[in-house]
Amino acid sequence: MSYADSTSPRPRLLGRATVNTVVGVFVLYTLLPVLWLVLAAAKDRDALFGSDLLSFGDFSFLTNLRDLFTMDDGQYGRWYANSLLYAVLGAAVGSLVSVACGYAFDKYRFRHKEKLFGLVLAAVMVPQTVLALPLYLMASEAGLVNTFWAVFVPVLFNPFGVYLGRIFSQGYVPDEVLEAARIDGAGELAMYARVSLRMLGPGLVTVFLFQLTAIWNNFFLPMVMLSDQDLYPVGLGLYTWNSSASVSPEYYPVVIMGSLLAVLPLVLAFALLQRFWRSGLTAGAVK
Repeated sequence: MSYADSTSPRPRLLGRATVNTVVGVFVLYTLLPVLWLVLAAAKDRDALFGSDLLSFGDFSFLTNLRDLFTMDDGQYGRWYANSLLYAVLGAAVGSLVSVACGYAFDKYRFRHKEKLFGLVLAAVMVPQTVLALPLYLMASEAGLVNTFWAVFVPVLFNPFGVYLGRIFSQGYVPDEVLEAARIDGAGELAMYARVSLRMLGPGLVTVFLFQLTAIWNNFFLPMVMLSDQDLYPVGLGLYTWNSSASVSPEYYPVVIMGSLLAVLPLVLAFALLQRFWRSGLTAGAVK
């Protein structure tokens, strides 16, 4: 085979077509359930179980939306507000804690630092469901079961966020800048708040998005901790309605409509913060 044949564009085009085909399959795999959810949320109960689910007629979107917020005296609105409180506030506080811990691991020297960081990395591999029962027992001893704090406090500490915080600190905060701030007489806390934290903005947004997604999708911990439905997050509340739908089929349309609305905060968060998120994921990639 000649050199010209080995560099012909045919293998290159074949490889590109293969990659595009694989990407197209994954895009369909992702978008088809979303399309089904959008169409199903606009159907009444009869059309929902009919063969014309994927048709674009017989829309009952506004009716399902009204039924969603009036079902069980507006319980869905409380669940949605609870999820926003758990997720947004928890992600904001948790990202600040995680980035601060990662910054400390990166910039300060103390005994057994790498061993402690190794424990943090080991904690990343522990499934959250394994910790649910120990957390419940600890919350029971503290008298926090079936309260807001039983769900809110455990989500503030994220080992993976600490790992990301250290990576972002290494990539965004030069040691020379900190030394210059110390020479100018800045204290450690003031230096972190006024200098380092501003540089760590993309990292904070990235950790915030990861935390927001994890807390919003958190299901098992609220199920273990909570028995008062007024404290349920939206995922646990929809699960309760879906369990009742086998006896009361009128719950099916509102469960699907509620599932569609439950996706929107995450989509909006990623859409509004994607510029910071993309820059944060490239931290340390280019020196």
